[in-house]
Amino acid sequence: MSLRGPPDDRSPDDLLSFGVVNLDKPPGPSAHQVAGWVRDATDQERVAHGGTLDPKVTGCLPMLLGDAARMARIFDDADKEYVAVLELHETAPSDFDRVVAEFETEIYQKPPRKSAVKRQLRSRRIHALDVLERSERRALLRVRCESGTYIRKLCHDIGLALGTGAHMGDLRRTATGTFDDSDLVTMHDLVDALAFADEGDDVPLREVVHPAERALIHLPRVTIAPSAAREVANGAPVYAPGVLDVEAAEVGGQAADTDALVACYTPDEAAVCLGTLVGDPDAESGVVVSLERVLV
Repeated sequence: MSLRGPPDDRSPDDLLSFGVVNLDKPPGPSAHQVAGWVRDATDQERVAHGGTLDPKVTGCLPMLLGDAARMARIFDDADKEYVAVLELHETAPSDFDRVVAEFETEIYQKPPRKSAVKRQLRSRRIHALDVLERSERRALLRVRCESGTYIRKLCHDIGLALGTGAHMGDLRRTATGTFDDSDLVTMHDLVDALAFADEGDDVPLREVVHPAERALIHLPRVTIAPSAAREVANGAPVYAPGVLDVEAAEVGGQAADTDALVACYTPDEAAVCLGTLVGDPDAESGVVVSLERVLV
């Protein structure tokens, strides 16, 4: 069995079989349909997306290609950011900004009837809620929130608090976890890059498809010996003698505490698995990381 080489040295085929695309979802299709298009275009058996978006909603929808689809769970708890149009049913009151600011807190929501999850009251954290623009009966809001927040319901509740009534107009997702709208690519960009790669020019492909390790930079990292990585590929946990180093996450500085989700790498930066830190990395024996997803 061979392990993947360094992320920057991978061939186009290797990149497509373990890559991530920061896709700009167009209006119209569902997130599931877009994932199907990407799967067919890249000729992969499986493609996973980073969080459901309704058909009309556009924006940041990371796509995990090939073996990278095994780590889709990393998006389950990822914070999201949206820009939404709030359509008021009456002229905005003078205390509009104050009322909106009160929603920058923990809120309670019940999923809508059409939702796939159980309809029970649950709490969600609104990390930031900014009014970008406002007219008499319309406002542009930027919302940074916990995963699973219903922006349509948030807009409805803001309207109730204002006493005017309101509903959500257009909605665009501008960030999913560590992915944002600064380097989004369209389906056209992806298809064109694939065509260039077929003709021997892989530069455009490397601009739109990144090594899947990019999606793991928010997790603490455990570097393991190549011999340990080969054992992991066969289903073994990571034992203490195979651990070379433990580092905090590249983004956010999250430390590798016990019970934390971590990503394991070979010394040449290739991801091997996702797992839970269960033991002391400095110990001489015992299990250090239990496996959750093998990526090789």
